[in-house]
Amino acid sequence: MKGTLRATLLLLASASTAFAQQQPQFTHYGLNGMSLNPAYAGIKGYGEINLVGRYQYYNYGSFGGANGSPRTGLFTVSLPIAVTGGGVGLNVYYDQVGQAKMTNAALSYSQHIKVGEGKLGFGIQGIYTYLGKGTYIAIDPDDINVPKDASDSKFDAGVGVWYEAPKFYAGLSLNNLFRSEYTFKSGGTQGTPSKYLAENHAYFTAGYNFDVSSSVVVTPMALVKAVLPGTYASKDKFGNSNNYSLEGGARATLDDKYWLGANYRHQESVSGLIGGSFGKDNAARLGLAFDIITFNQAARAFSSYEIMFSYRLPKPSLLTRPAIRTPRYSF
Repeated sequence: MKGTLRATLLLLASASTAFAQQQPQFTHYGLNGMSLNPAYAGIKGYGEINLVGRYQYYNYGSFGGANGSPRTGLFTVSLPIAVTGGGVGLNVYYDQVGQAKMTNAALSYSQHIKVGEGKLGFGIQGIYTYLGKGTYIAIDPDDINVPKDASDSKFDAGVGVWYEAPKFYAGLSLNNLFRSEYTFKSGGTQGTPSKYLAENHAYFTAGYNFDVSSSVVVTPMALVKAVLPGTYASKDKFGNSNNYSLEGGARATLDDKYWLGANYRHQESVSGLIGGSFGKDNAARLGLAFDIITFNQAARAFSSYEIMFSYRLPKPSLLTRPAIRTPRYSF
């Protein structure tokens, strides 16, 4: 490729981990399963609404009028459906990295079955993605590989399984099942347009709640992320260790109200988390995360910031009051 400015390549590198992740990542992954897995929908038995804003690689720089720091907004909803024994979920995010802007919306359904002390959910997901490319600064203005004010949109799908118990949770999901290819008109001379392939992404996450005292619960958590390029028949699709990345940490919660945690993201950062619950029955939660970039700072920046707000809806109740039976009227 002859064309784009070197700074544009740095932007693309800074927006990804070492394994070229195409989708945004969140430090609050342990408090928002709906963003990772369609099978999470409604599995807790109550509704949840989550908002997350992330400013990654703060003050990375400006190139050609484009902010070099990736910025992401996330909105998720999870609702149980008692009559079907399942749940529905909505996951919407907006992600901007340099001149690339992505809007993704996913509608999920999960069916739950009782397994041991918990529930096992099987989820499916329909995904719509709009991807836009702005105006790039090209060394060669006739380079056909450089898009200009171009966009494309595609439908895709995802699947997942999630287990939720009072002490333990775990989930595995795979999205972009169709590996949709996006095509963008060229900003240069006529020829082969610029293309973008949305590769399969897989997520495995798990956590366990340890009661260390009557008022303190410690929750170790982990997330394995993978970009899986190539066809499903490819020998290296699942076996290439370079396609995987791990992050893990722990969160301590006091009186089911305040929490403090730490997280490590492989070959990128260490993070601190702090937050608290408020309102009736502690239904509202506000959390903050601060990432300190510890690897490859020259191509990234010193820090990233994230804020989360969530609200837990009351558990659904019966629409009609049950009949009251007494011995007097039992004939």
